[in-house]
Amino acid sequence: MKNRRSREIDMTNGSLVGKVLLFSLPLMGSGILQLLYNAADIVVVGRYCGNASLAAVGSTGSLVNMIINVFLGLSVGAGVTVANRIGAGDRAGVHRTVHTAVAMSVVSGLICGAIGVVFSRTFLIWMGTPGDVLNLSSLYLKIYFAGMPAIMLYNFGSAILRAMGDTLRPLYFLTVSGLINVGLNLLFVCVFHLNVAGVALATILSQILSAALVLISLLRSDSVCRLFWRDIRIRKAELLEIIRIGVPAGVQASMFSISNVIIQSSINAYGSVVMAGNAACSSLEGFTYTSMNAVHQAAVTFTSQNTGAKRFERINRVFGVTALTVTVIGLVMGGLTFLLRAPLLSLYSADPAILPYGALRMHFICLPYCLCGLQEVTAGMTRGMGQSTVPMVVTIFGTCLLRVVWIATVYRANPMLEMIYITYPLSWIVTGCAHLVCYRIVKKRLIRRMTASRP
Repeated sequence: MKNRRSREIDMTNGSLVGKVLLFSLPLMGSGILQLLYNAADIVVVGRYCGNASLAAVGSTGSLVNMIINVFLGLSVGAGVTVANRIGAGDRAGVHRTVHTAVAMSVVSGLICGAIGVVFSRTFLIWMGTPGDVLNLSSLYLKIYFAGMPAIMLYNFGSAILRAMGDTLRPLYFLTVSGLINVGLNLLFVCVFHLNVAGVALATILSQILSAALVLISLLRSDSVCRLFWRDIRIRKAELLEIIRIGVPAGVQASMFSISNVIIQSSINAYGSVVMAGNAACSSLEGFTYTSMNAVHQAAVTFTSQNTGAKRFERINRVFGVTALTVTVIGLVMGGLTFLLRAPLLSLYSADPAILPYGALRMHFICLPYCLCGLQEVTAGMTRGMGQSTVPMVVTIFGTCLLRVVWIATVYRANPMLEMIYITYPLSWIVTGCAHLVCYRIVKKRLIRRMTASRP
């Protein structure tokens, strides 16, 4: 019992600053570890297989996200629903939601994996992937998507653990599986010379281990989120609630990724050297993003539990703490990445030709990255209050549509890399302001509705 309590966080009472950090730091560590292992993928192929392989692995991220984000959005819906019911003290509702979520993870993984295996090469061709990169990228994606059921199970399971405030065990699981991933990378690429196929195999095998560890932790848990084999099935009420929250979150993320696919397609036109520099920078900036995203997850979960407990006075405090935290993270980590750009980019490739292209991207993304974090925290607050469609619509128009229109008009009239990268900070400012307005409106309506429903 003591160990269980030490892993869970009471989000509805007491000081927020320490609890937000206690929740966010292990999640931040998990994300950074995962990125280190992903970076190891890119470093290994960049160093031992050349720029074409580096571009093949590094340029697939936006396409992967476009395909899987709708399904990952359902894991967000599962986490919000579990957290809300924990806050409301609905033990039976938590039990039903946990078992529905695990069943959904398997179904989602099978569907998403089939889509990726069958259509990834077609999507790469639509993106204008160069001929010297296409076959390698296609092979990498087919192997990667074959392991999608394990990836989905891990993400849904981690969402359940986060909902009760347990962000430590996912960190432990990623530490173990990530070390295995790095070892397998070196074995498959350097010893067996499997190139990008070796990197993909290493990733999938390590993800299977992570999924197994999450599943075991839920089966052995003594908390309200304990998993029982016999109860794993999809229940209609819980499915609809998860879909209500999760589908808009997934559509938002996928639309976001579609805009990034369009941007990546524009970058692909510049050839494999520019693609390699862009991929290296994208990998580096991911460390800042995932650290800010940990705070975004804290905003969603803390808001969900306090909404379920009807502790509305704490919601603005959650916003203040998470907004300040994400701003500091964005400024410090983004600034350090930019200052150390030359040695960091050199880790990814021995070819100095990629350095100026990676550095160019950093000017427009790493320095103002805190704006992205603020935008996501504000959207997370709204989603945590049970309104997932609102941030979806705002993001589609404020980020996705803006970027697509910009590429089709301004960039087409001024075809320079700078005109591609500047779309990021511009879209963060526009979308962040819109999210802030919506957050205030949703919160006022929530309080009014809950107050009116009281006897």
